[in-house]
Amino acid sequence: MNDWIQRDVGAVPGTPDTMRLMQRSDGFTIMVGKVELMSDLLCASERALATLACERLRDRPAARMLIGGLGMGFTLRAALDGLGPQAGVVVSELVPAVATWARGPLAHLFEGALDDPRVVLRLEDVNRIIQEAPAAYDAILLDVDNGPEGATRRQNSRLYDEWGLKRARWALRPGGILAVWSGHPDRKFKARLKRMGFSVEEIRIRSNVDSGRRHVLWLATVRSGQVE
Repeated sequence: MNDWIQRDVGAVPGTPDTMRLMQRSDGFTIMVGKVELMSDLLCASERALATLACERLRDRPAARMLIGGLGMGFTLRAALDGLGPQAGVVVSELVPAVATWARGPLAHLFEGALDDPRVVLRLEDVNRIIQEAPAAYDAILLDVDNGPEGATRRQNSRLYDEWGLKRARWALRPGGILAVWSGHPDRKFKARLKRMGFSVEEIRIRSNVDSGRRHVLWLATVRSGQVE
């Protein structure tokens, strides 16, 4: 069994595209068109997105975290492992089918993460959640596309432009962290983060611990004296 088999398909709101869950003998992948968004064989950078953010929240035992993108649950699982029992995690997922897969064919990857009492899953655009309240989160983790642009969904670009970064900073508490996953470097985005009031650390992480492509993580911390 070497060929991919389509297990299920779900509509991507705001686009004519569909998101497909594919399976073969060695694992699962989620695709939009010909673009692979994620795979259970290449997930080290998705885990690192949460692990590195949690390391920076050790002095906040009741930290509040927002994760944009449920995916295959690797970021969520790593966040729960790194946060304390008083913490809270809101997960935003735009595609309802992804949440269905999390309790169906991908349940073994989630390891019960969605049943953790610290977790609230919301089936809506993370952009709307970010705009709900000021200083609501200690960390916002974004992995909603293949980088800081709307490659699979044009509306995703709003999260990464100047307006989106300003809203993310507004939703973060003092010293809060905006952590962004990308499949590739983007010097303009890194410069934009700095311009919008963040101190930025760029980290390269291989997709499978010590092999595979290098993905990029930006850990952007809210600076004092923010740009308004």
